[in-house]
Amino acid sequence: MFLTISTTGTPERPATDLGFLLHKHPDKAQTFSTSHGTAHVLYPEATAERCTAALLLEVDPVALVRRGKGRGRGGAPDAALAQYVNDRPYAASSLLSVAMTTVFKSALRGVCAALPERAAAPMPLRIEVPALPASGGPALVHKLFAPLGWEKVKAEPVALDEKFPEWGESRYVRLVLEGELRLADALRQLYVLLPVLDDAKHYWVAPDEVDKLLRAGEGWLAEHPEQKLITSRYLSRRWGLTRQAMEALELVRLAEADDTEVESIDNAVDETTDTEEQPVPLAAQRRAAILDALRRAGAGRVLDLGCGQGQLVQELLKDTRFTEIVGMDVSMRALNIAARRLRLEELGEHRAARVKLIQGSLAYTDKRLKRYDAAVLSEVIEHVDPERLSALEYAVFGAARPQTVLVTTPNVEYNVRWETLPAGQVRHGDHRFEWTREEFRGWAAEVAERHGYTVEFAPVGPDDPEVGPPTQLAAFTMAPKSGDTGPGATAGPKSSTAPKEAKAA
Repeated sequence: MFLTISTTGTPERPATDLGFLLHKHPDKAQTFSTSHGTAHVLYPEATAERCTAALLLEVDPVALVRRGKGRGRGGAPDAALAQYVNDRPYAASSLLSVAMTTVFKSALRGVCAALPERAAAPMPLRIEVPALPASGGPALVHKLFAPLGWEKVKAEPVALDEKFPEWGESRYVRLVLEGELRLADALRQLYVLLPVLDDAKHYWVAPDEVDKLLRAGEGWLAEHPEQKLITSRYLSRRWGLTRQAMEALELVRLAEADDTEVESIDNAVDETTDTEEQPVPLAAQRRAAILDALRRAGAGRVLDLGCGQGQLVQELLKDTRFTEIVGMDVSMRALNIAARRLRLEELGEHRAARVKLIQGSLAYTDKRLKRYDAAVLSEVIEHVDPERLSALEYAVFGAARPQTVLVTTPNVEYNVRWETLPAGQVRHGDHRFEWTREEFRGWAAEVAERHGYTVEFAPVGPDDPEVGPPTQLAAFTMAPKSGDTGPGATAGPKSSTAPKEAKAA
């Protein structure tokens, strides 16, 4: 199994910089052990003008069988032999993808301390895979790679036997990609699309594969025209996982689209501007109101659900009374930004132990969210389709059941006070709805009744006597059991039916 990566260079930017980016020295041939064989990295050529790195993977068919691939397959006479005699040692597949994560781990992340500017910039690349299974043929290869910025996508069918052309073509192609891309982007594309084209994986697809797909697909998969096919095949057609990934990618796509415009009309004031005349941004007022409510509730272990880029998590971390802080978001891109904002890698051991960022969707129940004192959904519900609110409701109030839940959302009545907002428009392009005070209070009261909570409301921002505040806040507190007034007493929901989406997790 073979993969080559080539680039060209100049005296100022020699092609041998490829060795720095791959973290593999051109003057050495290196060997790495993998779970199913041995990977070799070598350089057939390494000059300032042109450099080629080759990844050669020797697969051990016996190790592959011993680890469970192909066992127990239906009794065909050649089934036992097929476990040992197959294309796995020769044709690019998920085995090569896994080897890439072992050998090129830092390069996949785009990390290069020696040449950070080279790692961050596109470079001329030529990638060749001599034998690639293509379930869907050359046409599908073009559909998968052409939208990703490659100037040349060549998928040349491999004949079954060149001596007998009448036998026709095999299901394999020789793949050549040429173009200017970041090396990390090219490697992540290959990591996902090699097993997609093979339409098979050598290992069981567990739920954590969704996270792997979202990480590797960051920056390109959310907008790919063949997103559904890629997601389905990568997750081995496990429909529950595929649906989860598709919903996550849709939210990522919307989040990335939002980056080209003002985040939200009520967040449009630059919080870093240092002038006495500048009013306190509504986003800052909202965080202050949430922090005050959490302190009054005596919460120590707090969930920030839909944490975005980590602004609230950052404020929580400053107050030592919050002993455990978990930020959850569906967007890996947002979580990466939050990690940089919090400087997680630089935090001392004690502070780092207090905070954690996780990827997840509120369309599903999640065991990780149980047994927390409080959960915050700040400007989250309005981004959810109304028909899916019941799933979010059950995931938070029915399954996770924190003692306190704080929910903030825009007050649509206040929109007339925004001079720059056209009449009838919502504050943000991704808002699926914006509620009046009466609508929000009605929804919150029903949620509290169904799940055994009480609810109180508070304004955030200037409380206009005619149209109310720009943001409305609901503070849910778990009601004590009947006859139980002791601290920490809880009540179960009066009537709660889990939506299908919440149960699916």
